[in-house]
Amino acid sequence: MANNDLRDEILRLEDRIDDLAEAMARSQRISLISKVAMVGGLIWVLATLLGAIPFVPAAVISAMAAMVGGVVLFGSTTTTSKETLATMQAAEAQRAALIGRMQLRVVGEDPEEQHGRSRCE
Repeated sequence: MANNDLRDEILRLEDRIDDLAEAMARSQRISLISKVAMVGGLIWVLATLLGAIPFVPAAVISAMAAMVGGVVLFGSTTTTSKETLATMQAAEAQRAALIGRMQLRVVGEDPEEQHGRSRCE
């Protein structure tokens, strides 16, 4: 593969990695929301059971639904995050392999010196 093709593929992989990083950030935000729903629902139910707030059936059912929904959302988000992280690591490894295949040289270095040949040879 020519260096230009490698560069194009590396750029494509970097875009993919950026997209995956954004997906990870979204998953983390959703995970936080699910934790808040679980804790909020639990606090409401406990407060009702302890008599700190009056028993309102609709509120207790809503709190329980928030807890269950939070658990489901947290589990789903955790699975998605793990899959996204694995995909991102694979893309980063592939990008590193492509970079390793490129014929890079140090800026200012004579291309002939790069290959261990002097100009006199």
